[in-house]
This record gives sequence, structure tokens and C-alpha cells, in this order.
Amino acid sequence: MNLSSLTALAVIAGTGAFASAPVTAQAAVPASQVRALNLARNTAVAENGGLSVYRPQPCMFQTNSGGGDCLVDNSANGYTFSFLGGSPGWPENGSDATTDTEVQIAPDGRSVLDIIYNGSPR
Repeated sequence: MNLSSLTALAVIAGTGAFASAPVTAQAAVPASQVRALNLARNTAVAENGGLSVYRPQPCMFQTNSGGGDCLVDNSANGYTFSFLGGSPGWPENGSDATTDTEVQIAPDGRSVLDIIYNGSPR
């Protein structure tokens, strides 16, 4: 086999490997939204006594979706997250949430504009 045959064979073999790979189009979450999510989550953790006693709702850890169901507003006014929280393990062990938090973060994701609510579940 000569070099051109090997090159053609490599090209043919290589294209087969890529032909079966799924291609998914996914909109990228803006960096400001990921920052806002992290800041809102960390603010709630600090406000509620730290990770040893408090864990936010799992959607607050969904950076790939920018907060998922916890993101209730994404506008020129910034990002607003509303989520439940409770003792460590509360969602996994079926315990009730003990805290309801709503936080507004600046549009650039770098500062807390307002802790709208942080108290008993509404």
C-alpha cells in the first residue's frame, strides 16, 4: 500500500468515527448568569448559617442551565432567583424545606442588588 492509499483509508476510517457521534446544539449560558447563580447561592448559604446547616435547592447548582427552575427573572434589571433550602440532604431524604429565598443579582452577575425574601417557605 502506498502513502496516498493509507491517507485515503485514514480519511475514510476517521469520518466513520465522527458520523455516529451525536451533535447537539445547546445555547451557551452567559458568564454573567453563571456568576449570578453562584453569587445568589452563596449569599443564601451565608444568610442561612453556612453549608453545615443549610443547603439550597438542587436547581441552584445547575450552572449548565443557569439555575433552571430557580431563575424567575432574567431582564435588564438583572437575575432573580427564587428557591427553597433546608438542612443538608433535605431534598434527597424527603425532608421539608425550611427556608424560602429570593435574591436579585446585578445584570453583570457581580453584586447582590436585593435579598427580596429569606424566611419560612411561602
